[in-house]
Amino acid sequence: MPALALATTRHDGPEGRRPALIVHGLFGSARNWNVIAKKLSATRPVLAVDMRNHGDSPQDAAHGYPEMAGDLAAVIEGAGGAADVIGHSMGGKAAMQLALTRPDLVGRLVIADIAPVAYSHTQTPLIDAMAALPLDGLTSRRDADAALAPAVPDAGTRAFLLQSLDLRAEGGPRWKLNLPVLKAEMDRIIGWPGTAGRFDGPTLVLSGGASTYVQPAHRPLFDALFPAARHVALPGVGHWLHAEAPAEFLAALAAFLDA
Repeated sequence: MPALALATTRHDGPEGRRPALIVHGLFGSARNWNVIAKKLSATRPVLAVDMRNHGDSPQDAAHGYPEMAGDLAAVIEGAGGAADVIGHSMGGKAAMQLALTRPDLVGRLVIADIAPVAYSHTQTPLIDAMAALPLDGLTSRRDADAALAPAVPDAGTRAFLLQSLDLRAEGGPRWKLNLPVLKAEMDRIIGWPGTAGRFDGPTLVLSGGASTYVQPAHRPLFDALFPAARHVALPGVGHWLHAEAPAEFLAALAAFLDA
C-alpha cells in the first residue's frame, strides 16, 4: 500500500539530536500540538504531522493502523532515518503499529493514554454532528459553535472539533476532516489489528490518572509487545492529558526523552 505524503510542520531545534515526531489523535491536527512542539524544540528538532484524512494531509479511503504506520514511516525516512515518536490516542496506536513493524525507525516511543486493544466506544455521533452542521453562510466560529451546541453540548469538545473547520476555504466553509471515510473506518480506528512482534526500545506509557483508556488489565499486553515499557500516570488528568496538564506532560516527556 503506498504511503501518503503527510503535511508536516517542522519546529527547528538543536541539531545532533534525534528528532521527535508528534502524532495526533482522531479529529486532531499538528496545529493542536504547537505549544508542546515549540517547547520540545528547545532541545531537539520536532516534526508534527497531520494524519491522513485530517488537516492538510491527503485523503484516502483507507484509515487503518497499517496505512497510518506506513505514512509515518515515510515521514521518518524522509527526515533522515529515525525519530523518537510521541503518539496520542489514535496517534498512539499508529505509533505502536510503527514501532512493532518498523522498529528500526523508532528510537524512543511515547504512548499517550491508549492501549493496544479494541475499544467499544465509538466517535460516530461526533462525525454525524459535524456532517449535519449547515456550512452555507457560516462566517464566524462563534456561529458555528452555537449551531453545533445542540448536538455536542460539551464546550471543550466543540472547541476542539471546530479547530478543523476552515471558514476561509475557497468555495466556502469546509471541514478539514474526511468525515465519510472516518465514519466508514470507525471500527478500524477504535479497534486494534492484533499486530504481532515486539519493540524492545525505551517506551513510556503516559496515561491520565482520571482516564479509563489505559487499565491495569492492559499491562500484560504492554509487557508482551513493549517489554521495556515504563508506566506513568498523571494524577487527576483525563484523556486529553497534553491539553489538560501541559506542564506535567512536558516534564514527563523531557525526563523520558533526555534519559
